[in-house]
Amino acid sequence: MASTPTPSVEEIKNMILQLPIEELMRLMVAIEEKLETVAIMQLAETGFQEWNDPEEDIYNDEA
Repeated sequence: MASTPTPSVEEIKNMILQLPIEELMRLMVAIEEKLETVAIMQLAETGFQEWNDPEEDIYNDEA
């Protein structure tokens, strides 16, 4: 079974620019929501960095 080649960014951009305005607006909203989710997840990751402190391992029961 042959795989479908992945379109380049330029090809995707050309396809997007052919969409009607209403579809472009819906696509923009979907992209913005995705970017907001990724940004929030990246911020949340920084809040858990303190859990990676090796000194905190003294509280584990495995010692």
